[in-house]
Amino acid sequence: MTRRTWLAGAALMASTTALVAMSSVARAEGVYFVEPKNDATVSNPVHVKFGIDGMTVAPAGTTTPNTGHHHLLIDGAALPQGTVVPANEKSIHYGKGQTEADVTLPPGDHTLTAQFANGAHQSYGPEWSQTITVHVK
Repeated sequence: MTRRTWLAGAALMASTTALVAMSSVARAEGVYFVEPKNDATVSNPVHVKFGIDGMTVAPAGTTTPNTGHHHLLIDGAALPQGTVVPANEKSIHYGKGQTEADVTLPPGDHTLTAQFANGAHQSYGPEWSQTITVHVK
């Protein structure tokens, strides 16, 4: 093997190692639950804390691109992009830009879906949601 080939191979290996290290640290864009964790056993009130990477949280009515606010869908699935998030007891809007809240749930197993939506409450789609399961005592 020539010295030039060896140096090129070593440089490629070093850059690949650096990229792998960086990708394991960086979080993918999207919305997620900071708490509770998936499959957690919880008591009322259930403290829910949302996180997001790749967009900015802003109050409802804000029309700036790449902004929106959180919604909590109780025992419901992610909504298709463009669908208006309903306002009812199973779909809680955090239109003031809140990133955490306490909710009361009946005992048993529940799915919680964090759904991010724009200023007009239109879903950014399943790509901007996360669903977890919790067990309420």
